[in-house]
Amino acid sequence: MNIEKGNVVRAIAGKEKGDVFVVLDVDEKFCFLVDGKRLKLSKPKKKSLKHVQKASKIEFETEKLKSGQEKVNAEIRKFLKEVCVCQNKM
Repeated sequence: MNIEKGNVVRAIAGKEKGDVFVVLDVDEKFCFLVDGKRLKLSKPKKKSLKHVQKASKIEFETEKLKSGQEKVNAEIRKFLKEVCVCQNKM
């Protein structure tokens, strides 16, 4: 389970269980998650790598994550919505 910046992951434990997020950053034990709504670029959720799994092969553009601009939150929301719709069709 090699989770990297920009990956789309699903929480498998905790109060966010089942929710989909974009990985903002990763260290040895934790990843920092954003969804563009409640968890924005300015305040990501710190979650153990044991409690997430990759949800899609599609990745969000890491260059946009680095920019940290407020409009990126809207792009993340739109991206996650499209990824969820595509996965439900499969």
